[in-house]
Amino acid sequence: MAEIRAEEETKTISKTFLIKPKLKPKPRTQSQTPESKYWSSFKSAKIPNLVSSISSLTFPPSHPHHLAAAYSTSVSLFSPVSLSDGDVSPSSTISAFSDVVSSLSFRLDGLLLAASDLTGLIQVFDVKTRTPLRRLRSHTRPVRFVKYPVLDKLHLLSGGDDAIVKFWDVAGESVVLDLMGHKDYVRCGDCSPVSGDMFITGSYDHTVKVWDVRVENSRSVLEVNHGKPVEDVIYLPSGGLIATAGGNSVKIWDLIGGGRMVYSMESHNKTVTAICVGRVRKENGEGEVMEDRILSVGLDGYMKVFDYGNMKVTHSMRFPAPLMSVSFSPDCKTRAIGTANGIIFAGRRKAKENVDGTGFGSIEEPKRWVSRPTYFRYFHRGQSEKPAEGDYLVTRTKKVKLAEHDKLLKKFRHKDALVSVLGRKNPENVVAVMEELVARKKLLKCVSNLDADELGLLLMFLHKHAATPRYSSLLMGLTQKVIEMRAEDIRSSDALKGHIRNLKRSIEEEIKIQQSLQEIRGTISTLLRIAGRR
Repeated sequence: MAEIRAEEETKTISKTFLIKPKLKPKPRTQSQTPESKYWSSFKSAKIPNLVSSISSLTFPPSHPHHLAAAYSTSVSLFSPVSLSDGDVSPSSTISAFSDVVSSLSFRLDGLLLAASDLTGLIQVFDVKTRTPLRRLRSHTRPVRFVKYPVLDKLHLLSGGDDAIVKFWDVAGESVVLDLMGHKDYVRCGDCSPVSGDMFITGSYDHTVKVWDVRVENSRSVLEVNHGKPVEDVIYLPSGGLIATAGGNSVKIWDLIGGGRMVYSMESHNKTVTAICVGRVRKENGEGEVMEDRILSVGLDGYMKVFDYGNMKVTHSMRFPAPLMSVSFSPDCKTRAIGTANGIIFAGRRKAKENVDGTGFGSIEEPKRWVSRPTYFRYFHRGQSEKPAEGDYLVTRTKKVKLAEHDKLLKKFRHKDALVSVLGRKNPENVVAVMEELVARKKLLKCVSNLDADELGLLLMFLHKHAATPRYSSLLMGLTQKVIEMRAEDIRSSDALKGHIRNLKRSIEEEIKIQQSLQEIRGTISTLLRIAGRR
């Protein structure tokens, strides 16, 4: 018995169990989208030790696109070429300020730079010589923003803690308009890209106002409520939409639609401090196009890229400090972000760039072998070989495929063409063929030669489309001619009589509709005449 028990114990011990294979761990980092690769391809150059927070960053609209940065009581200009080479030293510095510089703006041609400070003074500098050309003083409190209009070289827009928006004549150093309407500090503003007379301002009273200098009473023409103190506001390139930043949200508003909010993007964890418009290169079926994006930065240290066409965040990037300002160059090669601890992260794209199949710009690729006439392989190229730059292309004209009725018209088979197009049930083609037959003076002859079935097709078409406003000028006259010419055939056929009854019914309904519309028109014209007297 002991031996049997020992054997049973060995059997139970030797029993095997199946072990599930270990699954491979999923990668923590998700694969980058083509747009994320585009934004990550900016070669970052860190500009440190700028004393204090970077209050404003801007690029001139015209070439060369120098980066202007405002920090403490100085303004520094950085060359885009030096940034691409890794040289972070400024090309020039302006230090003609007695207090912290709050805002910068280039003129349309890039020759003048306007700067405001916390003493309430606005100065206009010559960019090349760095000499102050104009000193504009009218604000009684710190000036928070200054802006050159996109389509105007002679005026300036400014706003500050005195809750007043001022429209300046730069040459005369005088205020053209004082625009009052905000109840708290005016912190930001922007000028319309399509009109030199319109601009927007944002305030800590939670409102964004749209102004027009042509309005006599100097009141805002439109107002929207962001719901939080507004930190920044920009026009989008179309001129009909604006974006506002305040709290942890960026909101898009439709000005043409009366100030309707289109979307609210709330992906930041802390206050959004600045926004600007960036661009990405994308490829569609017709070629390359540039698509606009909204770049937003906040105190949470994140930069977000928002596609307001599809209403989604397409890219996010983390920086080691709270972010205060952001700007994107018009040539789409430089992106600058200013932090609260005096560091600028200037991202510069590589100069040589090809477009990959995803539609976004890709990094430089290695050079490919080029076939030359001195090589033996040059004379063994096939039809799939792509042409070089200097090659002359002989293109074959593609044959245009004609429809059946077009072929019949070319052969002067007029009746067959009409019958063919009536069978296709495409009213536009039918009317086009009829107009061609009218031009050839063959339409009535074709109608007279139709047999009973073909005449039925024509009457069915007239029943469906004779009352259509687009075709009625031709088809109503044709209907009368058909009835006059083929009256005997219609009387002898019950099917044709049915088509005529249907045609009569549709025309009577159209007449009733027209009569009711005439009655409504008479009523409305009377009401409008009475309203005009008042």
